[in-house]
Amino acid sequence: MPRDNKTPLIQKIAKQAYTTFNGLKSSSGGENKVVADKMSELISLVTAVRAADLKIAPRKTKPSSGAGELQSPPVTYMHICETDVFSMGVFLLRTGASIPLHDHPGMNGMLKVLYGKVSVRCFDKLEDKVNGSPVPPEFDPPLAPLQMGSVWRSVLRSDTEYSETSGPCLLTPVRDNLHQIDAVEGPAAFLDILAPPYNPDDGRDCHYYKVLQTVADKGKDAKSNPEQQGEKEKDQTWLLEVPQPEDFWCGGEPYPGPAVSV
Repeated sequence: MPRDNKTPLIQKIAKQAYTTFNGLKSSSGGENKVVADKMSELISLVTAVRAADLKIAPRKTKPSSGAGELQSPPVTYMHICETDVFSMGVFLLRTGASIPLHDHPGMNGMLKVLYGKVSVRCFDKLEDKVNGSPVPPEFDPPLAPLQMGSVWRSVLRSDTEYSETSGPCLLTPVRDNLHQIDAVEGPAAFLDILAPPYNPDDGRDCHYYKVLQTVADKGKDAKSNPEQQGEKEKDQTWLLEVPQPEDFWCGGEPYPGPAVSV
């Protein structure tokens, strides 16, 4: 319709995100196709979005300016909108910046690069923690006894680079739920949709993790070619839950794009 052509793309995305994830929250088995169709439409809209649609100008790579540069946040966030169903905003990463490995408890998500390039490594925690293992692994470097209760067996699902021409990177409560995001070859920005939003009061707090190396893994790396290892063996790893890394913090900046209402 002519009127719809005047609706900003980001407004269409917000409306579709609310419809999709609100339906996902209340869906039953018989509605799976309806939810899948809504999700497909949302993915299509998100794939089309570009920095210009949000009036965001790509940042230029700047040489380090010394102490002042070190005091600037490596990552900033532009808040667009939030409801009890989903939140949406833009993360902007400086050259060389990284969002450390973190989780999204019980949440779905979409990440769509607006400019630049990011590398995304996706993990999933497996059911058993280290305490459930018949023979706990020996880590290198060793962990303190108190840390062993914060170790999870996990699997590396993917390690992929995304640019503005890529489709969105997706996560669900059970697939690709943990990820680390690194800016590649310069600054980058991405649209971020999470459903439902983080809320510690509802059990959706953000936890950070560190990939551990076992003594056995170190020996394999020294003796064998990675291609000689089976996929399952190669991709299984261990994660240690850690506090938010001291070298990571996120600042805020105003969102310059079209107003969004849901």
